[in-house]
Amino acid sequence: MYPSLPKGVIVIILGVILLIVGFLLKLAIVWTIGIVVLAIGLILALLGALGRGIGGRRHYW
Repeated sequence: MYPSLPKGVIVIILGVILLIVGFLLKLAIVWTIGIVVLAIGLILALLGALGRGIGGRRHYW
């Protein structure tokens, strides 16, 4: 089927989608949630790439 994406990338994509939807629909709460989700995705992807353990896990796929 489709190749699977790493979960960090999926979270980043979700954050970007929420940012775009929040901007286009002028919904501040969706915009804010998008910023938070994007930041969490970037942090997890960065720490996972560095090999740091997060929440008892060595890496996030």
